[in-house]
Amino acid sequence: MTAGTPAAEVAVSESLVAALVRTQHPDFDGPLRLVANGWDNAVYRLGDTWSVRLPRRAVAVPLLVNEQRWLSRLAPRLPVPVPVPVAVGEPAGSYPWPWSINPWLPGHPATAVPVAERVAFAADLAHTFAALHVPAPADAPPNAFRGVPLSDRTEPVRERLAGGGFPAGLAAAWEEALAAPPWTGPPVWLHADPHPANLLAGDDGRLAALIDFGDLTSGDPATDLAAAWMVFDAAGRAVFRQTYATLAPLEDATDDATWRRARGWALSIGSAIAASSADNPAMAAIGAHALDQVLLPDGR
Repeated sequence: MTAGTPAAEVAVSESLVAALVRTQHPDFDGPLRLVANGWDNAVYRLGDTWSVRLPRRAVAVPLLVNEQRWLSRLAPRLPVPVPVPVAVGEPAGSYPWPWSINPWLPGHPATAVPVAERVAFAADLAHTFAALHVPAPADAPPNAFRGVPLSDRTEPVRERLAGGGFPAGLAAAWEEALAAPPWTGPPVWLHADPHPANLLAGDDGRLAALIDFGDLTSGDPATDLAAAWMVFDAAGRAVFRQTYATLAPLEDATDDATWRRARGWALSIGSAIAASSADNPAMAAIGAHALDQVLLPDGR
């Protein structure tokens, strides 16, 4: 059964956001426009330069705090911009949680780029993930759903596939991915939500920014390498894989087992998106694309 976006636990209105900005960070002035009201956060554009990111559910609060704590430390090592908070907001009035003011990064979501044209930024994304995938500290944010051993996701994946509505062959693809040897290297930093709506492309077709670090964690790099199937077609995937293999600082991250697990992560994340996007055609298309790519005969 396909579900939709969870209901907001706190209504995030334009008037609420305006009051929070005006009373706590009056230097950041400008008109507000709602640009996203997703699973976890509402995002308003603030003038031409800034955006305001506010949790709409309690479960998103620690994720936003992770962004506030860690992105300023990770950004200098990455070759593309990321939304490092420039101001941190506090709970006030009817709004009970912390929130952030971030830069409005240039570019447009990669979902607007035809899949065949995404090959133009395949090497850029590989460079970005290779730069990110370095050993993480012991206090990196935990995440029970991403970066973990692929086998930890077996029960929810099998339940989704058994529920019907998914292409034939996914169950066998999942078992094949599970059979891959597990990651034995150190936990590395992960973006952990590597779908095209979290990538911004520039007018030149290149990767302009990597956004939405709400799932930031550490673990198996295969989680991020799921982008090979979630973002690209076969041509883009070949460029992404070849480029990453030449750059990855960890030898185990280039082996066949890692890519087999990455295909499994694309199946896991793609099926989760497909099963929860009844009211969001753009996200439903992301899930469907990932699953179609996973089912290609050679898995590549």
